[in-house]
Amino acid sequence: MPRGPGDDRAPGRGGGDGLVSEGSCGADARRDRPRSPGAAALMLLLPATMFHLLLVARSGPARLLGPPPYLPGPEALWSPQMLLLWFTWLGLQAALYLLPARKVAEGQELKDKSRLRYPINGNPIYDFFLGRELNPRIWSFDFKYFCELRPGLIGWVLINLALLMQEAELRGSPSLAMWLVNGFQLLYVGDALWHEEAVLTTMDITHDGFGFMLAFGDLAWVPFTYSLQAQFLLHHPQPLGLPMASVICLINAVGYYIFRGANSQKNTFRKNPSDPRVAGLETIPTATGRQLLVSGWWGVVRHPNYLGDLIMALAWSLPCGVSHLLPYFYLLYFTSLLVHREARDEQQCLRKYGLAWHEYCRRVPYRILPYVY
Repeated sequence: MPRGPGDDRAPGRGGGDGLVSEGSCGADARRDRPRSPGAAALMLLLPATMFHLLLVARSGPARLLGPPPYLPGPEALWSPQMLLLWFTWLGLQAALYLLPARKVAEGQELKDKSRLRYPINGNPIYDFFLGRELNPRIWSFDFKYFCELRPGLIGWVLINLALLMQEAELRGSPSLAMWLVNGFQLLYVGDALWHEEAVLTTMDITHDGFGFMLAFGDLAWVPFTYSLQAQFLLHHPQPLGLPMASVICLINAVGYYIFRGANSQKNTFRKNPSDPRVAGLETIPTATGRQLLVSGWWGVVRHPNYLGDLIMALAWSLPCGVSHLLPYFYLLYFTSLLVHREARDEQQCLRKYGLAWHEYCRRVPYRILPYVY
């Protein structure tokens, strides 16, 4: 499930590895994926969870773990005008994606050095869930790369903005809490789009096929569940004073500073280890000829970018107060996602780097949170 694209970030748009000197640690991520029963369950559970969250967010009690107070009728779920608007939105994004006046960047080199891989395991449920083709394309239009950044991420920002405007209509002006949530998440999406080239080294692009998991995650899960805080604030306004708002802004700034600093350091080292900004960092040589960073951000914890991501996720939820669990769904979901992804990254890096990875783990014992985990 994607987390959010960009530099190994966020359903779930999906991240990369704990290694900082290259992209993936080499082992095929499909080995660690759930097989057909789990895939079938997720294809039912994820849409149901998304609808549950959307219904609960606008209810009075806003109980994350309780049943929704009502179920909408078919007329509330189907609208020809909304369907036309959705296809228009996708068409606009596709047209912008195909504009010739744009930077062209090469993705990470595949195992065969030149050709795209088409992994097939013969299981129709699992294939549909994970996708059989790695990079489905029509001419130069790459469906996975297009969906990874554009409709869902930009749609997330537009949904937040629409909720802000609706709050202004209901209450005369947007609340401070709504401004903070919009601003924090706009920064996050803007960062992903500004560093768009970095998504080419993420596991979503290099390993995962384009199936239900990425398509649903990019087009539905991200814009509708990542905007839960703004949806909650529209229906459950929260008082927020300047002192507490300042503290929350500081928390988000710290998270972003760690997140951007770690990812920039990693990407600079990947492109050019001799760059003056990273040339002085200590490294560990590996049998593959690659180097593992063991100082700078990557000498503090093995996944400093995950740490920054989680701190920002906390800052997004705090403007919603602490009386409801619902606004913290993203933080809880994201924590479990990153812990699982981190464990998988560790296994892949151990298989590829062996003794060098053992030495790195000895030098950097903490995985995400210093002195805790």
